[in-house]
Amino acid sequence: MSARRLRNEDCTDYSSTEASPIRDSQSSSSDLPDFSSIQSDSCGRYQRIGERTGTTSFQTLIHLLKGNIGTGLLSLPLAVKNAGLVLGPVSLVVMGFVAVHCMQLLVKCSHHLCAKLQKPFLDYGNVVMCSLEECPSPWLKQHSHWGRRLVDFFLIITQLGFCCVYFVFLADNIKQVVEVANATTSNCHQNGTLAETHTMDNRLYMVCFLLPIILLAFIRNLKCLAPFSTLANLSMLVSLILIYQFICTNIPDPSTLPYVAGWKKYPLFFGTAIFAFEGIGVVLPLENKMQKPQEFPLILCVGMSMVTMLYLSLGVMGYIRFGEAIKGSVTLNLPACWLYQSVKILYSFGIFITYALQFFVAAEIIVPFVVSRVSERWVLACDLAVRTFLVLVTCSLAVLIPHLGIVITLVGSVSSSALALIIPPLLEIATYYSEGLSRWIILKNVVISVVGCVGFVAGTYVSIEELVSPLHNTTTSIHLS
Repeated sequence: MSARRLRNEDCTDYSSTEASPIRDSQSSSSDLPDFSSIQSDSCGRYQRIGERTGTTSFQTLIHLLKGNIGTGLLSLPLAVKNAGLVLGPVSLVVMGFVAVHCMQLLVKCSHHLCAKLQKPFLDYGNVVMCSLEECPSPWLKQHSHWGRRLVDFFLIITQLGFCCVYFVFLADNIKQVVEVANATTSNCHQNGTLAETHTMDNRLYMVCFLLPIILLAFIRNLKCLAPFSTLANLSMLVSLILIYQFICTNIPDPSTLPYVAGWKKYPLFFGTAIFAFEGIGVVLPLENKMQKPQEFPLILCVGMSMVTMLYLSLGVMGYIRFGEAIKGSVTLNLPACWLYQSVKILYSFGIFITYALQFFVAAEIIVPFVVSRVSERWVLACDLAVRTFLVLVTCSLAVLIPHLGIVITLVGSVSSSALALIIPPLLEIATYYSEGLSRWIILKNVVISVVGCVGFVAGTYVSIEELVSPLHNTTTSIHLS
């Protein structure tokens, strides 16, 4: 996933992770669309007249798919294990339905506020801020700017959390490639890796990646990374095809696997699954750049249906294929032959490039805030220092929690649940309350937000409990070192 800043006079979008950023000067008023042409009718259709350029529906669909496929996909077999062979798939479908509904609520509120306030587009943070300004509560109106700051905070936590996951993912996969290098064969018909010759702790591999990633984070114009990003996407696609090819052959009997896992493990499933489904940050940036934004609801339904089917198939088949031995990433269960070792290398290359794209979103929120407080001569030095510090933070957190499954669950529970489940339903209430909402819609939105809050608390608690458990290193398959 990559990042694009969408700009207008008072709206800056940092929530996209789907295209290279535009780092030129602010658009002049003459470049902005005709605000009076923004329309929203009673049938829920939306049209931004005057936009003749932008992405097509097919391009938007591809970006949407790319924005929802990453390391979270590879961790879903472990998520299914934590829920059970029956409860896991059912929960994935339900969570996918709710996640898409929350995305639709965000788009709906954005359309309504754009038409009402005569703005060309709004990003996630500004939608929340503007909705609070329009709600009947004087206190919420007075503190509406905190809505924007809250979204920015969770975006920072989410994006830096992704970066922590990438450090662990890179270290675990490259470590496994190195440790079985001498025993790697051309025989790809064995289930599991060969005996590993331990070299060094995976934390040391993270430190080895530190300098290259710092240099990668220094790139402030991601257009320079566009060719590498394309190559990374292709390498990840090839890797996924090979992973599917392996897990769909010689499928063992699944009758020995539990249909429902223990209730204490279910919060771990929730955190991992919502981490995978957390693509809500790319929804508005994609819709804002469409030639025909009125077609976006259909694109969203089609794209997320495809994503849900992908998640469901890989999660279930990966768990059935490897059973209780499943690890934090399905790549770590692949056999030690040259073909599947190359899968780990290819996917790791894709994740390495993706680090810069995910990092950009957080950096573009934090860096301008810091450099605006120093003199002109120190701007560049301060910019690079902040970027270095943020990379060091993500590496340090990864070193402290070198367990891929737990990091994914923790990030999903803390930030992804807030952005994807808790805020959108409350946003609809704040946006439409003064115009009349049925009690059933209010009840539905409250229930979704409450479920998100319960998942937030339970997932965070169980993740931390798993992390500090004295038996963790010997009893859980999440430890990948």
